[in-house]
Amino acid sequence: MEHKHMLILIVIPSSVTAIILLFVVIYFCTRRKKGESVSSKDVEANFEVNKERDYGVEKDLLIKFQDGEDLSVYDILDAPGEVIGKSSYGTLYRATLLSIDRLMLLRFLRPACTVTMKEVVPVMELLGSLRHPNLVPLCAFYAGQRGEKLMVHPLYRHGTLAHLIRDGNGEAHKWHIICRISIGIAQGLDYLHTNMEIPIIHGNLKSNNVLLDRHFRPYVSDFGLHLLLNPTAGQEMLEASAAQGYKAPELIKMKEVSEETDIYSVGIILLELLTGKEPFYRKPNLDKDIYLPNAIQSAILDHRVKDYYHPQIMLSQGDGQRTVDEDHVYEFLQLAIACCSPSPALRPTIKQVLNKLEEIGR
Repeated sequence: MEHKHMLILIVIPSSVTAIILLFVVIYFCTRRKKGESVSSKDVEANFEVNKERDYGVEKDLLIKFQDGEDLSVYDILDAPGEVIGKSSYGTLYRATLLSIDRLMLLRFLRPACTVTMKEVVPVMELLGSLRHPNLVPLCAFYAGQRGEKLMVHPLYRHGTLAHLIRDGNGEAHKWHIICRISIGIAQGLDYLHTNMEIPIIHGNLKSNNVLLDRHFRPYVSDFGLHLLLNPTAGQEMLEASAAQGYKAPELIKMKEVSEETDIYSVGIILLELLTGKEPFYRKPNLDKDIYLPNAIQSAILDHRVKDYYHPQIMLSQGDGQRTVDEDHVYEFLQLAIACCSPSPALRPTIKQVLNKLEEIGR
């Protein structure tokens, strides 16, 4: 009898221990670690589980690119942020990533505006692979279970080209600064148009999408963003571009963007730099907006083009205290007008634009 009780006493603790161990294993296998991320290799597995929910993923997805290797989901989602820009398809935040003490630019894409994750991920991997001294790089991409999507970029503290041109900063109207910015924009776009087997079309180029550092080096942003948007959101982007004066006249739908439509936008930016005016501007004595390319064309025909140069351009001096050559300024103007030709076939290629700018800026 004593032996029988002894056996029972031994078996019962063993069973309890086994059950406890089982619960411990289940707990640690199912518990999600704080800041846990999923590599790009896990993307396909997520899609297989998530066929009914194309707008999101089953678990947090973080794809890291060059200069984003030290980022985590926790860093991105818990970063204190300040809204610095909004559009119909997303919001821009200036965020401080506390664990690595870095200021970054976070772009939130609204779930209702984007294409499916199966379409988004290959585009993100393409954009994340692009590196050029005049392009804003993509450092990481995050997707959450509710369809939220965040793109992580470095932050450039000296704002946009649009702000530089219009805030009255005298540096913006110095000839050598104009040439430096123009050449940098053309170099970035040349990389997009010619470095890959299939050209990458910017699709939404404007002075507000060119960022600057303290040396006035330009960094083109937002390239290829239209590839992530559904047709409705893409069309809203195009309508905004048209309202601001950057849309080529032949462009009706966002899916029709091309190298030629990008060149048209380049021409508008060159005119902005030269005149200090917005694409649509208003004279004090007129009640309607004037479109800058049309005004310049009229001024050329009337031989009064000098009236449209920003007054500080001809007074400024470039590197090495060289005086500004008026012929170079006029060549710059002619190049801008060529880019804004109503006929796509008559616009120069980005390589031709770049070569001419480098020639003018010597």
